[in-house]
Parts: sequence; structure tokens; C-alpha cells
Amino acid sequence: MDSSDKSIFNPEAQIGNIDAKIVVAMERIAEVFRTSLWNVGKDHGLSPLQIQILIFLHFHSEEKCKVSYLAQEFNLSKPTISEAVRTLLKKELIYKETDPLDTRSYSIHLKASGQKLANKVASFANDLQPSFSQWSIDRKSRFYSELLQIISNLQQLGFINIQRSCLKCRFFQPNQDGGYCNLLKLPLRQQDLRVDCKEFEE
Repeated sequence: MDSSDKSIFNPEAQIGNIDAKIVVAMERIAEVFRTSLWNVGKDHGLSPLQIQILIFLHFHSEEKCKVSYLAQEFNLSKPTISEAVRTLLKKELIYKETDPLDTRSYSIHLKASGQKLANKVASFANDLQPSFSQWSIDRKSRFYSELLQIISNLQQLGFINIQRSCLKCRFFQPNQDGGYCNLLKLPLRQQDLRVDCKEFEE
């Protein structure tokens, strides 16, 4: 049997295989993001990865804005991230700040031009929200809960290196209603759980 016959992208292999259909459906959604990133990047002469780095720098703290962390965040090699950073440096969208305690290490910061561009391109995915805007809050909450679980499972399988969701945070205490944050001292409904929390601690 040809190995391609077993591929989940083979429509015949999807028959009677709901797991394969879910993965293919996820790939369709991922394609929307890839296309959107390409279109945004093309307008500004940047690659999708460079756009993602600008957005990440715009919204995250200094300790996360280093090549080593970015490599884990995007599941790419340090040389690949470094090459994207060099391009952003050449375009004068970012600057580097050397760590005074370790001259081999540096953090990456947005220049004013980088801030302006990052703020502009960060909304590239906003137009996707109407695809489920008519759902009830209960339906959205159930769907969101399943997505968080998928992300958690993918991390356990090694497909995601870093996640900063409530489910993996040391302050999170799960319960049947959603959970409780021991840092904020607040109950959390399913829709309150965060995918990317600034207070996250492993």
C-alpha cells in the first residue's frame, strides 16, 4: 500500500475516521491564518514570521523578548529566529539591548516605527470573529474549553513548546465551573480562562 493512502489528507482515509477529519479541519483553519499573515506581510515587505515577531514584541514583557524564548514560542531554531531579527534590525523596526550581566545575551525592543507597524498589523485576525459571533455564550464557552484542552494535549505531545494558559498555571485551581485563580483571588468561568496570561507561572 502506498504510504500516501494512509495520509489523513487522502479523502478516502477520512471516511469513518473522525480524528482525521478533525485534524484536517484544523489545517483548513490554520491555512486562513497563514494566508492572512502572508497578505499582511506582503503589504509591508515582511515575512509572516517577522510579522509574528513584531506582534509578540508589542504585547509581551522584556524577559520573553529574547531569541531563545522566541525560538521556543514559535517552535523554530535559534538561527531561523536570528535571521528574522536581523531583517527587522535592517529595516530599523527594532533594536537590541545587551544584558549587562551576560554580553552574549540581549533583549529585543520595538523602535517607534516598529511600535506603529506592530499596532497596525496586530489586528490582522480580527475579521475572523464574525464567524462565530452569532453563537450563544454557552456554545462559545464549550468550544473554547475544548480548544484549551487541545492546546494542552498538543503540548504534552511535544507539538507546542510554550503555553501560558490558565490550565498550566501554578495559580490555577480547576473546578466544575471553570476554576479559581489563587493569584487574583477570583473565580473563573470557562470563558474567563486565558490562552495567554501575563501573570502566568509554570
